[in-house]
Amino acid sequence: MLDITVHKIAQVVLMARELDRAEPELRAFIDGMTEEEQASLVAVMWIGRGSFEPEEIEEARRTAFEEATAPCADYLIGTPHLSDHLENGLDALGLSALDDEDELIRGG
Repeated sequence: MLDITVHKIAQVVLMARELDRAEPELRAFIDGMTEEEQASLVAVMWIGRGSFEPEEIEEARRTAFEEATAPCADYLIGTPHLSDHLENGLDALGLSALDDEDELIRGG
């Protein structure tokens, strides 16, 4: 279904919440992902903001690949409410990043 782990999405969520402080790290983290991971990340965000339904995940991933015109990090960092959209997208897909976020906050 997704070519990215929930743990990686949790890392993006946490960095996006601290964008004023963590933008360079977030940009580097996203830039270091494979194209497949980036497309899945964008697809989860789109589902979270209501652009696609959860059952359209494959179409969303395909669209993210086909319509990528800007660097993924630029696109995502420029998206208002990125962390909320990612969490909502995971919820819609029946996934949760809460345990991963807690682990990352504790330094795990």
